[in-house]
Amino acid sequence: MAHPLVTQLRFSRSELIRCLDGVSPDDAIRRVEPMNSLSWIVGHLASQEHYLWVQMAQDHNIAPDLRDLVGFGRPPSTPPWEEMWILWQDITRAADIFFDDLTPEMLYTHLKWKDKPIPENIGVSLLRNIFHYWFHLGEAHAVRQLLGHSDLPQFVGDLSGVGF
Repeated sequence: MAHPLVTQLRFSRSELIRCLDGVSPDDAIRRVEPMNSLSWIVGHLASQEHYLWVQMAQDHNIAPDLRDLVGFGRPPSTPPWEEMWILWQDITRAADIFFDDLTPEMLYTHLKWKDKPIPENIGVSLLRNIFHYWFHLGEAHAVRQLLGHSDLPQFVGDLSGVGF
């Protein structure tokens, strides 16, 4: 059974999918300044998961240019919608390989970057990743409202499948 924090991350991902359901490729690359485009948000969240759970945790680099395109501190952009969704799906699947074997004891250990431990342990990094999703979920909902989209989710989704 997955650790409860992993369950929370996976639920956060499902809320991103629910939030962006029905978005057209044209709307996904529209930018309502100063907010980010929806395609950027998807790529940006994928970039964080890639960095933490694929690059550092598993020593794989399946999206070598993603961080330069949509990583923290990069200038606003409107990357292709389909490309960002495919990368996000590939990266979250790859990250899940790490999460499938995550033990409670591992949460207190630190991932390494360039042979040096990062300051936050895996548990805190996982919390940061979850909160990062919710930060950008709010932004994505606001962008969709400003684009005139209707029938948006009004509350947190169905938790019946989330065991605790």
